[in-house]
Amino acid sequence: MLIKEFRVVMPLTVDEYQIGQLYSVAEASKAETGGGEGVEVLRNEPFEDVPHLGGRYTRGQYTYKKYHLASKVPAFIRILAPKGSMEIHEEAWNAYPYCKTVISNPGYMKDNFFIIIESLHLPDKGDKQNVHELPPDKLKLREVIMVDIASDPITSSDYKLSEDPNRYESETTGRGPLTGKWISRAIVNDTYFLCLVQCTYTIVATPL
Repeated sequence: MLIKEFRVVMPLTVDEYQIGQLYSVAEASKAETGGGEGVEVLRNEPFEDVPHLGGRYTRGQYTYKKYHLASKVPAFIRILAPKGSMEIHEEAWNAYPYCKTVISNPGYMKDNFFIIIESLHLPDKGDKQNVHELPPDKLKLREVIMVDIASDPITSSDYKLSEDPNRYESETTGRGPLTGKWISRAIVNDTYFLCLVQCTYTIVATPL
């Protein structure tokens, strides 16, 4: 099992981040849906009495989606790909500031592959050591990766001048640009993304 925890500090309050998250998820789903391909929403409903993170989060919004990927890959891969391998299932329990997402491929890999992503948003600078309450055996496997949105390298294909944190200044809040030791000066919240990957297929497991 591969376990990585990404800590991403953002120049936003926890409440402000929730607004941005809802917007970005809606925009991504809209862009990928249509023509029988993209995102298929099977369930979108409130949940209650479903305990997460030691029972501290028990209610929120549950979604169940299918991602149809056949149109996203080259034709020769579609020809070679086994039946069911181009369909990814996603279940999510959003109890903000906590969220759990489970990604699987029941049509082909079945129980041999899954990804669990747990995120927790806290008003700190990413200095808490075990917010996801991992047991000792999993804590030993965990790798912590600090992400600095202002200074970490980015590929040229993903770079947009209008979205560069080193240059952008919010007209609404007056925050930015993010330069120097911005984390120590800014209003921040940290997102602790915990990713657990289990895959018993050698062709996939080796790179992971």
